[in-house]
Order: sequence, then structure tokens, then C-alpha cells
Amino acid sequence: MMRMPKMPAVLTAALTLTASLTLVAFGSTQETLRRGSSNEQLIDTQLREAVARGHAWLAAHQHKDGYWAELVGYKLNTDYNALEDRPRPHVGVTALALMSFLAGGHLPDRGKYGKELSRGLDFVLSASQDDGQIQLFGTRMYSHAFATLFLAEVYGMVERDDVKRVLQRSVDLIVDSQNAEGGWRYRPFARESDMSITVCQVLALRSARNVGIHVPLTTIKNAQNYVYRSAVRGNDRSRRFRGHGHYGDQGGSFKYQNRDHTRATFPLTAAGVTTLYAAGEYDSPVISNALDYLDRQVDGFSRDWYEHYFFYYGHYYAVQAYYITGDPRWQRYFRKIKRMLLDRQQNDGRWRCRTGPGDAFGTAVSTLILQIPLQYLPIFQR
Repeated sequence: MMRMPKMPAVLTAALTLTASLTLVAFGSTQETLRRGSSNEQLIDTQLREAVARGHAWLAAHQHKDGYWAELVGYKLNTDYNALEDRPRPHVGVTALALMSFLAGGHLPDRGKYGKELSRGLDFVLSASQDDGQIQLFGTRMYSHAFATLFLAEVYGMVERDDVKRVLQRSVDLIVDSQNAEGGWRYRPFARESDMSITVCQVLALRSARNVGIHVPLTTIKNAQNYVYRSAVRGNDRSRRFRGHGHYGDQGGSFKYQNRDHTRATFPLTAAGVTTLYAAGEYDSPVISNALDYLDRQVDGFSRDWYEHYFFYYGHYYAVQAYYITGDPRWQRYFRKIKRMLLDRQQNDGRWRCRTGPGDAFGTAVSTLILQIPLQYLPIFQR
């Protein structure tokens, strides 16, 4: 059973997209029953079989040393710039794939995919550098945050000293490298911030705090303030940005950076909502406006960016935002994304990611999304 320490009031709400062995009670018995019933309506044989086939594909493509090899690179406008022309051991993709196994109730050396998890855990631990960053072959703070999130969840289940040591150092790096804006960028200690990096770090810190790792409250509050400053107000002008959102966009969205003429998109808005929920904020009008924006954009975004890494990271955060929001938005959103993922799964069990790290990334994220209603996830209500 996951060990749950007492937390300050501002941090009593958590959102980490990973697994635990027990369901966490929601705010009241009535709410628990209502949410449980809601989720049961979303689970069917098709969903379970799709996840099983996705997990089987991931297991078959894991290297014997525990990692998944994908293209290591970074976003370049609407493209993906790979650092090399061949796949390399990818820390971030490996962490996401391992979290998908955790979300199915598996543990290192226990369950159907226990061996895969054990090998993967050893790989992630081996990628920890002297400064605390978990990275290999040029992976960035995205991957560091996903690896930290994975380690936090594993430590909450197995309480291994070697996991705790690496986890504490990785958390310390995140805390120490938060900049004056309250956010993070691609590299530690960067002066600038962006929403896509910031959300990863906050979720990793939230998960680590859940299992007793020290995280300063000021770090979370500063990140929360950064996200608020990224919100687009209703009277801002909009201008198209290469089909992937807008400069300014409609009110309710969140911007990539706190600067003029920076894009505001569906993925960034989902990330903003998720970050605020992770920091314990639920009632702000900013969140309500953002959810309205997500409702308006979800169909067009999903249609335009399918099989692109934009699609996967956008829905990775959207599914978390909608889950905490609850019905009726949650049911409406999940039925839509579930249908889309089931229709697009390949015969061999994978999901294609034609622009981005590769198919292991698409498959890991897709199976994570589909497993949200199974309620193995340590998600707390207000």
C-alpha cells in the first residue's frame, strides 16, 4: 500500500499519472460512489483488450537492458528535431512506458510485467548523473521529470533505499533549478520558462511529496503564480500560428511563455489546468475559462495532429485535467478520446507517432490515457 504522509493544505490535491495498488478515497462517500459509477461506465472489453495489446507490444520492444530506444530530440516549430538519425536509449519514453505498466497494477518483479519493470527501474537509476539529472544522449528536462515521477511512484510502493537516494537528488535538481519566473526550461538553471516544461516538473514534485520526499512549498507556489501569469485574457487578439494554435488565441487558453507573440494551444492549456490542480487550486475562474477553451478546441486539435507528438502530450495532460474536473465534461471527453484511440490502434498493438520520438512514445501515452478510468491512479479530489 502506498505510504501517504501528511501534507500542507495547499498540496492536499495531487495529480500524478501513474499507478498505486489501492484506490484513494475522494472527498465524500457520495462523491466516491458517483465517480466510481461514472468510471465503470467507461470500462469495457474493448478498452481492456486494447491496453493488453499495447502492453504486449511495449514488452516485446523493450531492450534487455531495460530501456526503449527512440529518437532523442526536441521540438522545432511544428517538427521534431532528432539529435541523431538513429534511436537511442530514451529516458523519458522509458519512464512513460514503465508508468503505463504501473497503471495496470504491475510492480517490479511482481505481476505479468514485473520483470520489465525491474529491468526498466535499473536502467532509470543508472541514468542518474552526478548533478542529479536523469538523462542520457542529450535528453532534456522533460525526460528528467518523467523519470522523477516514475521513481516517486516506485518508491511509494517498494521503499528501496537506492530509489530514494536517486529520487531525492533528482527532486533537489528540479527545486534548485526553478528560475525567477517560477518555471523551468529545457535545461537546468535556464533563465527562461515555458509551460510545457513547467507542468512536468510540478507533477514530478507533487508525486515525490506524496511519498515523503521534501519539496519546499514555495517552489509549488512560485510555479502556480507562473501559470496564472500565462493565462490569456478574453480581450487578447488572436492570430493563427502555423495551424498549431494562436499567438494570443481566445481567452481561456494558456501561453507557451510569458511573452508577447507566443503561441497558446490545446496542449499548453491542458498543461496549465493540470499544473494548477496539482498545486491544489480548483476554483479559479482561470480554470473554468480554460476548460471552456479545451472543449472548443479538442475536436480540431485531435483531427489536425493525430500521430504527431503534439497529439500525445496534449491528451496526456487533457485526460488528467478532465478527470479531476469530473462529470459531465469528463465522460464526454473520455468517450471521445477512447473512441479515437481504439480506432487508431495498429493490428500489432502499437500506436504510431510519425513525428516525434517514435511508436513506443505513442503507445506508452495511449495506454496511460486509456487506463485512467481503472482507478489505479493516485489522484486526489479537493
